[in-house]
Amino acid sequence: MKFSAEHQAFRDSVRTFVEREIAPHVNEWDEAGSFPRALYHQAAAIGLLGIGYPEALGGTPADTGYRLVATEEIARAGSGGLMAGLFSHNIGLPPIVAQGSAALQQRIVPAVLAGERISALAITEPSGGSDVARLRTTARLDGDHWVVNGEKVFITSGLSADWLTVAVRTGGPGPGGISLLAVPGNAPGLARTPLQKMGWWCSDTALLRFEGCRVPADHLIGELHGGFRTIMENFNGERLMLAAGALAFAEVCHDEALDWARQRQAFGVPLVAHQVLRHKLMDMRMRLESTRHWLHALAQQLDEGDTGAAWVAQLCLLKNHATQTMQFCADQAVQILGGMGYMRGTKSERIYREVKVMMIGGGTEEVMKELAARQLGVGA
Repeated sequence: MKFSAEHQAFRDSVRTFVEREIAPHVNEWDEAGSFPRALYHQAAAIGLLGIGYPEALGGTPADTGYRLVATEEIARAGSGGLMAGLFSHNIGLPPIVAQGSAALQQRIVPAVLAGERISALAITEPSGGSDVARLRTTARLDGDHWVVNGEKVFITSGLSADWLTVAVRTGGPGPGGISLLAVPGNAPGLARTPLQKMGWWCSDTALLRFEGCRVPADHLIGELHGGFRTIMENFNGERLMLAAGALAFAEVCHDEALDWARQRQAFGVPLVAHQVLRHKLMDMRMRLESTRHWLHALAQQLDEGDTGAAWVAQLCLLKNHATQTMQFCADQAVQILGGMGYMRGTKSERIYREVKVMMIGGGTEEVMKELAARQLGVGA
């Protein structure tokens, strides 16, 4: 993928935003377990939230390169929780934009892209994660409302979201009985419980409980029983940006380790003067470069509309490769930083804690391999 002067100008503006509004506060926000809601307004003001969305809905049509740039620059602050929370709309809104009625789109999307409302996606359930076809949360039509019962878990922005894109079972078993609903955060019968986790501290994560939760009938997203395909297509966008995020955070780890190795003295010389340290850094760089070229190739194919089965398979494998690159670079960075790498406040320490959620979110490594094999016709 080629980046233009316009991409670079956008990069410069986002970098300035991160340096002024995020980086000085991110450690404090992480320890507090949240970041200010006002940050959504600030991010919207410089065009971060609307990248790639229709202009009619308050967005800015743009190629995938702009999202890659935004991901790289936001990652410089070293907080996956900040990125997950600030951009949770990028998995919550696409089904509404792709399949929602015009009225539903206007009701939800512009306010989210303006930073006035928060959007989240609710798919995963306590009874199962990646096996979407077996979800149990039900929705039955009662007059002019859907009545929803069930639970969703590990929901990013689940506590703060004003709109939840929720997968529900409206029909029989299997993928053919699944639909999507846009559930208001203040819907009667919806209860939310905060969850404590290993990483992503400043991003709220919730258990959602629906007990006779009433949702207007016109909040159905797309066709009745047609939600499974939309969910699968939405996963593709999520996985691409997870790969981009993993690469960006791996780069942050490399840069922090390199900076430390140049400054830290051991046995009378900087760490970087020792061959073993230089080789660690080159092992990191090798993985970074392979991931970057793979990511950019798939992003280019996406913009060209070349997203068939082979692309989906490549995307699944890229997601695994990128998160493994992040895991390797975070581990090596902490090792190079030594005791300092174990201290809270370094970027590498935080990213080290956040690796596993990237490897699990959007589909585990095992699921990604199996999906790739199916797309390529490998096996039975």
